[in-house]
Amino acid sequence: MKTKKTITDSTVDPDILSYTVGDDPVLDLKLAVWDCLGTAAHVTMLSEMKLKKPVVTKKEAATVRKELGKIAQRSQEGKFEIRVDDQDVHMAVERMLTEKLGDLGKKIHTGRSRNDQVAVDVRLHMKDEILRTEAEAVALASTLVAFGAKAGPIPLVGRTHLQPAMPSSVEMWATGHAEMILDQLENLEAAYRLSDLNPLGSAAGYGVPLPLDRQRTSELLAFSRPIHNCFGASMARGECEAALLSALAQLMAVLSRCAEDLILFSMPEFAYFKLPRAYCTGSSIMPQKFNPDVLELMRSKAAQVLGLQTAALSMMHAMPGGYNRDLQDSKGLYMKGLDITRTTLRILQKVVAGVSVNAENCRKAFSPGVYATDVALQMVAEGKPWRDAYHEVRDEFAALYDGRPSHVSNLDPDEVVMAKTHEGTTGGIDLGLYNRRCKAALDAIAKRMKAMEDAKKKLFK
Repeated sequence: MKTKKTITDSTVDPDILSYTVGDDPVLDLKLAVWDCLGTAAHVTMLSEMKLKKPVVTKKEAATVRKELGKIAQRSQEGKFEIRVDDQDVHMAVERMLTEKLGDLGKKIHTGRSRNDQVAVDVRLHMKDEILRTEAEAVALASTLVAFGAKAGPIPLVGRTHLQPAMPSSVEMWATGHAEMILDQLENLEAAYRLSDLNPLGSAAGYGVPLPLDRQRTSELLAFSRPIHNCFGASMARGECEAALLSALAQLMAVLSRCAEDLILFSMPEFAYFKLPRAYCTGSSIMPQKFNPDVLELMRSKAAQVLGLQTAALSMMHAMPGGYNRDLQDSKGLYMKGLDITRTTLRILQKVVAGVSVNAENCRKAFSPGVYATDVALQMVAEGKPWRDAYHEVRDEFAALYDGRPSHVSNLDPDEVVMAKTHEGTTGGIDLGLYNRRCKAALDAIAKRMKAMEDAKKKLFK
């Protein structure tokens, strides 16, 4: 099958062309709106350059922006197409503009390379996706906080090494996982700040002999600032993808641990929690089975995102300075990582919202050993040195463990849980703290999303 001539690769062997194009015609569909936005900003800046004869006039720039808005709208409606001969989204947009506007469409690539063009597209796309990921992480955290608030101080055996350790509560368990998720916003924020730097105008990594105003395009696209060094801007391609995958991998590790707890605590041997039947799958041979497959897959998905992060970092570690085609593959890595993580966040939120708590089973699980530390600390409160109390209680519980007579009594789990009142313990959970953190995060997300929407409205008008 012969490949049509393209703008840049008219003599390349079709087999070689197919190999180098890779998955771009599919992956780039996600970048179409952002490519139009970046082009709109670039054309606006070109029309404002101080030259004897303008590359494009302000009127021509307005015409291009209007047409780019229409192409972006087609993309959002699922009507945007990247042909085989286009190779990628950049050439597809340029083709559409040229078909509609003639020679004017041929001017839009002035002062640009596909290197800085795709770098801009990716960073704009990443910024948007990070904000959406953060919003979904906050939604899951809020659901966990609501789950904990509803359960309240229902006693729950706290475990270390999977063995009974100390008194805890369902509220503490749920809000603990919520706090871990909220803390991961810091990693996503670091990835966002790295993505919030504008590479446009660096061209192929060495700039161009035109008076480009890179600060202007940064303002138009709601970037915090341009990447100053053009060579550095080119080399930064792949860095953002790896940083985002690192943040996603750490978040997925946190989600995987929550999923594992839900699997364990819903086992018949524990039966603290009951999973929603609608989210469990059956067996082809055992009619009674309701399996936590969705939670088990979260462990696998976490490993996959970790693998994607490793692939992105490995890709860059021995790469020479300047642009190299290897970087093309970083696009699919971060997009897949985002898809996995965002889906996991949404699914886990559904599962948590449907989990029910068996308070009776939670309380029945309290064996005398769970109270050991509390008993020793009661002795300390009555004046006994900690190490003496520790050894005395250890001997008592060792006798109980060996089946020998012991004077240890079984305390009331509800009373023990409520007896601990310092910050962050079972009787000191500040639900308002979590709600405030969630609200603050959502407010910041909304502010950034509005800035991007405002940029779109201005550039596509």
